[in-house]
Amino acid sequence: MKLLAFDLSTRRGTIALANEEGILSATDWPNDRRTSAPFFAALKEIIRKHGAPATIVVGLGPGSYTGTRIAISAAIGLQATTGAALAGISSLCAISDEEEFYVIGDAKRASFFFAKISGGLLANDPDLLSENEMNDRLSSITTIPIYTSDELPQFTAVEMRFPSAKLLCLRAQTFPQNLARAPLAPIYLREPHITTPRTAQNDGKTLPLLG
Repeated sequence: MKLLAFDLSTRRGTIALANEEGILSATDWPNDRRTSAPFFAALKEIIRKHGAPATIVVGLGPGSYTGTRIAISAAIGLQATTGAALAGISSLCAISDEEEFYVIGDAKRASFFFAKISGGLLANDPDLLSENEMNDRLSSITTIPIYTSDELPQFTAVEMRFPSAKLLCLRAQTFPQNLARAPLAPIYLREPHITTPRTAQNDGKTLPLLG
């Protein structure tokens, strides 16, 4: 059974195809969030060489909302044409093949996220911390590796590393019972912000404002 995995949650795109015997094909590339052309070219080539997958696994972040949405949309489109099963897993699980490690990242709004991977899976929802809180948290860790996919020079005890589609395949094959199933959605660090339309009164009726 062929399993296709890909992740666009960071500035490094990654895609891989595997079966029961191992990785059949894999490639990474600089993920320019202004264009998804390299991703779709890699996706088209891997399917041309190896055929359609039976299962598609998507990295769900946290990370680039746009990149993750593109990956999910591509997976849904591919599922519609191939009938493949669709699943997702946190991208953080695919940063290392170690059983236990931490991942930190930029959560915007002067905050950072801290996540623990245990047994190859996301142990709980990431914590949101200030810079001082993050430094305090990191100073208490002495033996477990800490990774990030963001440029965070203020945290010196952290190693730069990106999600790997090869490891997404491995996690999906090892822990199929823990995969998220369709409908898939990005992993949010905060509740999604929903903008409600402004309204105006007109003859007693509430009408949406245009523009």
